Amino acid sequence: MTSLFDPIRIGDLSLSNRIVMAPLTRNRATGGVPNAMTTEYYRQRASAGLIITEGSQISPMAMGYLDTPGIYSPAQVAAWREVTEAVHAAGGRIVIQLWHVGRISHTSLLPDGAAPVSSTNQRANAHTFTAAGFLPVSEPRALHDDELPDLIEQYRHAARCAMQAGFDGVEVHAANTYLLEQFLRDSVNDRTGSYGGSIANRVRLIVEVVRAVCDEVGAGRTGIRLSPLTTFGGSAALDSDPQALYGCLIDALAPLGLAYMHLIEGETGGARQPEGAPVLDYAALRQAFPGAWMINNGYDRDEGFEAVACGKADLVAYGRLFISNPDLVRRLREDAALNALQADKLYGGGAEGYIDYPALA
Repeated sequence: MTSLFDPIRIGDLSLSNRIVMAPLTRNRATGGVPNAMTTEYYRQRASAGLIITEGSQISPMAMGYLDTPGIYSPAQVAAWREVTEAVHAAGGRIVIQLWHVGRISHTSLLPDGAAPVSSTNQRANAHTFTAAGFLPVSEPRALHDDELPDLIEQYRHAARCAMQAGFDGVEVHAANTYLLEQFLRDSVNDRTGSYGGSIANRVRLIVEVVRAVCDEVGAGRTGIRLSPLTTFGGSAALDSDPQALYGCLIDALAPLGLAYMHLIEGETGGARQPEGAPVLDYAALRQAFPGAWMINNGYDRDEGFEAVACGKADLVAYGRLFISNPDLVRRLREDAALNALQADKLYGGGAEGYIDYPALA
């Protein structure tokens, strides 16, 4: 019977166990550049089979929250190299999540006070974290079709920077109602033309982005994150037919040979079967994807063990448990008590609630 602690090979990556540290926004990268605390934070958690970093913007226009890191400038590459070297020295594997927030942003966070960009001109029903605190997001500008090749090139450039920084791979963030999902869902994408309307048109941008990233770093070092049923705080409505939409997307991604699929089940940070949401056939989605299958959303120790043992998933991603328990792998193995989370220290601040959680003696 397969265990959470069994090694696994996903694409080109050999992992020591099947416990994944999920991407977690912490808002401590002042000026968009990781720092010494960032290095220590990830080094402490290197016993995970795989670390997926916090979302890291692919360009200045991709930013949506104050003090989140990027992966497009020489300074960012140098800072992330400190992180990857520390994680590798501790025996870990780490990939970076490539992030563009789209319309979940504010003009104060963007170059020259520009409007956020999206698939649509519709403002999201959401707030974001700025220097002035939490503010409603700004009205976006719909990207023109002829701007999309440059957007795809930004993803390619960020993936190239990730390899220069020493990452083992990249994860394309196409979940949580951010830019790529804004093109995907018919509740947000009100475009006409090649990137709007039909399901085939709405999956086009994601597939083109993933192909570009694979061309740059290799499919065996590329994963993707999807969230078919999340509305992420009400910032987007669900698609009218998520089973057909995400089934079509996975069918289009399957031939590319990606290392893994990272699927958020249900509402991010909430119920795995949200009230009133359609019941998805996740097993059918998994059957259509030839790579490793990673699940995420509030799994505890027993649920993670069961998911891997019964073949529901190949890997289980843990989020907040990794924040308060840098040695989560050992604690799960020994069924040890878990540290309490300091929820008021999640976003922004210094070392407290970031790198000061104790490990087992």
